[in-house]
Amino acid sequence: MTKSFKNESEKSSVFAERRQFFRIASTSGFTVAAVAATGGALFSTEAVAQVNREEEQRQKAAKFTMTIATEYKLGITRGYPIMQLDLKENIQNSTRGQVYVRLAPASQLGTGSVLVKKVQEGTIQAAQHSLSNFAPFAPIVDLINLPYFCGSNQSFTNLVTSNAWKNTVHPQIEAKGFKPLFYVVIDPRTVAMRKGEKAVLLPEELKGVKFRVPGSKILQHYYRMIGANPTPVAWGETTSAIKQGVADALDPSAGALYAFGFKDILSNITFTRFVPDSQIYSCNLEWFKSLPKDVQEGIDFASEITFQQNLAKVPAARSYAMAELGDAGVKFHSLSKDQIGAWEKAGGYKRDDWATFRNELATPEVLSKLEQAVKTQSVFYVHDV
Repeated sequence: MTKSFKNESEKSSVFAERRQFFRIASTSGFTVAAVAATGGALFSTEAVAQVNREEEQRQKAAKFTMTIATEYKLGITRGYPIMQLDLKENIQNSTRGQVYVRLAPASQLGTGSVLVKKVQEGTIQAAQHSLSNFAPFAPIVDLINLPYFCGSNQSFTNLVTSNAWKNTVHPQIEAKGFKPLFYVVIDPRTVAMRKGEKAVLLPEELKGVKFRVPGSKILQHYYRMIGANPTPVAWGETTSAIKQGVADALDPSAGALYAFGFKDILSNITFTRFVPDSQIYSCNLEWFKSLPKDVQEGIDFASEITFQQNLAKVPAARSYAMAELGDAGVKFHSLSKDQIGAWEKAGGYKRDDWATFRNELATPEVLSKLEQAVKTQSVFYVHDV
């Protein structure tokens, strides 16, 4: 996706930084360049040398190397709290240096289901991907995509940290060769309109709107229910589809819209809070179980630390993303309780239209337990948009 620049000075600075990044990567390795870039040390020879020494020492002293692949470039946590550098640092420290983490960010090793498959096969030790990519392995995970089941940040956090979720869902995930490390809270999905389109505050205002949707049958069903025209578009083609009017709207979180360069082609973003735009870090279970007990405990503790850092980072990342989007002229719309109620009434998962989906994903007994978990306040607090 093409990045826009405020002026020629910003453009020159960005290109200079990229050239320096690739120079360091070619001589010292990608991880050194990435850590230096995130620390603002790309143009300091001494700082780069220090990072290089530290990475070499850590890698040499470690007994195990853990490759963690992600779809996002390093530094994106400022506006999209994916926390990959934090996870690297926490694992290395919590295992007392026994594990060295090699990051493979920015889709170097693939995206989505490709990363899931590589983790399952043991090609890499861990990866970040959407929860929806676990659906083929544990279909019950797709419950998170049922509208107004766990759409808010707190509801989602309540659910995935509950014993009901861990006892019901995790065994199904582990049976397929995965260990969940931690769930990443980003923010709920939105209704984002392309430039020239008015803000949408109520579901009836979406009637006939060409709404870009991913391959999810659940999301396609939802938009059809509320009167929109679901238009499946591959993620890599979405920017041009919005620009050209093939689609008039899309639904990622504000952070995702900023991270993927949509700020110059949108007019309005409405926070409908219907489905979480959530991620997860998963690990190859066989590799994890092969580690000494103290190393396993260190990785678990590091995952818990990073999860809590993620929760704390959510409002700051959102504020940055909204500031950047706002500078490009995007307007934001929070809804009242009554307005949210109108959306839920039009397409919420409790409607009879969802009966087939609900029954496919979970038995009534299991669904009832998970519904209770959604409503039960977790020990973890997270700010909601």
